[in-house]
Amino acid sequence: MPPPADIVKVAIEWPGANAQLIEMDQVWYVIANILLKACHFNWSLSGSEQFALRYADGPQLYITEQSRGEIKNGTILRLAISPARAARQLLERIQSHGIDARLEALKELAKLSADPTFATEFINMEVRTIFAHGGHCEEFSAFGEMLAFTLTAFLELMDHGIVSWDLISLSFIKQIAGYVNQPMVDVSILQRSLAILESMVLNSHSLYHRVAQEITVGQLIGHLQVSNQEIQTYAIALINALFLKAPEDRRQEMASTLAQKHLRSIILNHVIRGNRPIKAEMAHQLYVLQVLTFNLLEERMMTKMDPNDQAQRDVIFELRRIAFDGENDPTGTEKRKAMYTKDYKMLGFTNHVNPAMDFIQTPPGMLALDNMLYLAKVHQDTYIRIVLENSSREDKHECPFGRCAIELTRMLCEILQVGELPNEGCNDYHPMFFTHDRAWEEFFCVCIQLLNKTWKEMRATAEDFNKVMQVVREQITRALAMKPSSLDQLKIKLRGLSYSEILRLRQSERMSQDDFQSPPIIELRERIQPEILELIKQQRLNRLCEGSCFRKLGNRRRQEKFWFCRLSLNHKVLHYGDLDESPQGEVPFELLSDKIPVSDIKSVVTGKDCPHMKEKSALKQNKEVLELAFSVLYDPDETLNFVAPNKYEYCIWTDGLCALLGREMGSDLTRSDLDTLISMEMKLRLLDLENITIPEAPPPVPKEPSSYNFTYNYS
Repeated sequence: MPPPADIVKVAIEWPGANAQLIEMDQVWYVIANILLKACHFNWSLSGSEQFALRYADGPQLYITEQSRGEIKNGTILRLAISPARAARQLLERIQSHGIDARLEALKELAKLSADPTFATEFINMEVRTIFAHGGHCEEFSAFGEMLAFTLTAFLELMDHGIVSWDLISLSFIKQIAGYVNQPMVDVSILQRSLAILESMVLNSHSLYHRVAQEITVGQLIGHLQVSNQEIQTYAIALINALFLKAPEDRRQEMASTLAQKHLRSIILNHVIRGNRPIKAEMAHQLYVLQVLTFNLLEERMMTKMDPNDQAQRDVIFELRRIAFDGENDPTGTEKRKAMYTKDYKMLGFTNHVNPAMDFIQTPPGMLALDNMLYLAKVHQDTYIRIVLENSSREDKHECPFGRCAIELTRMLCEILQVGELPNEGCNDYHPMFFTHDRAWEEFFCVCIQLLNKTWKEMRATAEDFNKVMQVVREQITRALAMKPSSLDQLKIKLRGLSYSEILRLRQSERMSQDDFQSPPIIELRERIQPEILELIKQQRLNRLCEGSCFRKLGNRRRQEKFWFCRLSLNHKVLHYGDLDESPQGEVPFELLSDKIPVSDIKSVVTGKDCPHMKEKSALKQNKEVLELAFSVLYDPDETLNFVAPNKYEYCIWTDGLCALLGREMGSDLTRSDLDTLISMEMKLRLLDLENITIPEAPPPVPKEPSSYNFTYNYS
């Protein structure tokens, strides 16, 4: 008879003694009783209240009354001094006079500070004020290693949210900023200083203003010109934090300052085109910078044109003047008005009489007019060619420049998600946007030429406007997916995605997913489908047996933490456990200390229904994380929370878990695999194989020739 679910067997270690195996009743036992039993009866130790239990493996966190329910069967625990006692001893050692003793104490403090139980005890021991003023940084500034451990401990302790960031003193901010502004400083100190300043900016509105006064953008940009990618990453992260928290009226000013300091070209030359591959965290920070830069366009995108504003109307007059400069204005008011109406029609505006009304809708608002004026002034020949070659046509195939430019601007805003906040975990930056100071406007200029070219290839009329825009959207998204390294590369990619090529790709994709509708074919499909579904199910379960590595949700600034989960080979148990780093290949079952019987799993939930998505309010608006989140609910009222590294792993795991529970696999990947495999199987079965004998065994591999001294005569 299996033991009750509330009883778990654990081993407790004590240095210099044999480990003791005990049974814990997680309903009735309290930590104090377990400690009393372990200390008094097993090892004859007095004062059990001076001890605590910690996990022997992984992060080695302290076990509390709140967390003891997470202890699993077979867990190895370690008897250790209590958090309060450890904090007191560490504080005494830190305040001692021996350099070596203080160094070891700070090293241990940096490690223990990640534990929330220890952090609470340490901060409450009358050191709240000390750490609010920066710990003992002044004392350790002469010893680089000591200072590095002190800053690490400070960062970890503050990260728990026990002490408000608003308590940080101005002198401490100046001191940390001083380390960043120094021309020569230890790498580890610089890295932690940048991380502390980033946390200050992100966690406190008042500290943002203080940090912004102490840190020069030029000094931060200087840190991007080093060879250490970790320093570059933290420097860009701090720039992004300052950008994100800056008041709206200061963001344009900050963007101008960054442009004057040549931030874009420095990132391009020293980071993107550097000698080392871009790591995931750097890619994320580049993506964030790209999003924040494009978000500067939001104000113009959401600004309606005022038809009574003469300055705004002058821009439209300028567009007309550049396009039709060779024609003299008639002297009469009525003749001039009639001529303007004709010209605005030739420019492709919907409202010929008052084209200002075309810019009322937001998005794209005034941003579309800005793009058109940039094209007309910077690429004047291209602008005039597009306008004149369409205005001179009389076969109803003219491409309306004004209408197309407005709709294209709106489309580009949607594709690049202008106005939306960066997504946690997204690394989708485009190198080409770092190759030009006016990347957005140049991108528009490339795309408007593409639109004009596609319009001609489709021989479109005004009735085909929406069809043309759909094709252009597909051309642009396919080209962006190839991640061109420059705008010239983008032009090459788009040149290869002509209208005929888009039709070919669509036809090819349609052929691969073709579903014939004749009754015999439908019947064959219905017969094949159960076999294919079983094949997909086995593939999913085999992938679960191989296992996957998942990233723990947390502050991106801190070192990434991982955990691994895999299904037992008999499909009866899920094994999981924490890892120090991302593994290469499979992780043995022996290293995964926790497990869940599949029979205990009640259901699988996804997205916003997951407990960890409800708990973390900051992630509720994060589409990327929500789309990759799923949770296993198992008895008794426990959850195992996942955030998949990508969409493919998300589909594999949700499908596999549903298959284990005997439920339908409903992911997009299953539908795609099902269509592909059924199509392949049907085509094989429908091949004309009459009078052809198919061998049951593969043909033998022929023997090697006696020599290779032979040639083919093609004559």
